[in-house]
Amino acid sequence: MNPLETNKQNAIDFYRTAYLGEPAKAVDLYVGAEYIQHNPLVADGKQAFVDYFTAMHQQYPDKQIAFVRAVAEGDLVALHTLQTWPDNDQYVTMDFFRFDAYGKIVEHWDAIQQVPQTTLNGNPMA
Repeated sequence: MNPLETNKQNAIDFYRTAYLGEPAKAVDLYVGAEYIQHNPLVADGKQAFVDYFTAMHQQYPDKQIAFVRAVAEGDLVALHTLQTWPDNDQYVTMDFFRFDAYGKIVEHWDAIQQVPQTTLNGNPMA
């Protein structure tokens, strides 16, 4: 598998593992020496990531995630996801991960938007 495809799969596996309740395992398997966080609700570093996703899973154990697409270029991977929360509350996310030379995640950016009940264009968000 080429490095771009490997990075895409590793980003998906990292996100899925953390999101579904095993953030420490996700960090152990997929994160490099540092973890720079750009989400303003999460502190920098590996432990802050683990703490955030552990609390999220405890509060919302039944949330679900679907991976719509993954795009890789250079040392970056972008993931487009559809998240379903309690009461069928849905969100789309765009996450960007930067990988180091060893194929480990070292930086993260994201944007999230709630899926509205109706749209002016009628097109799905995911």
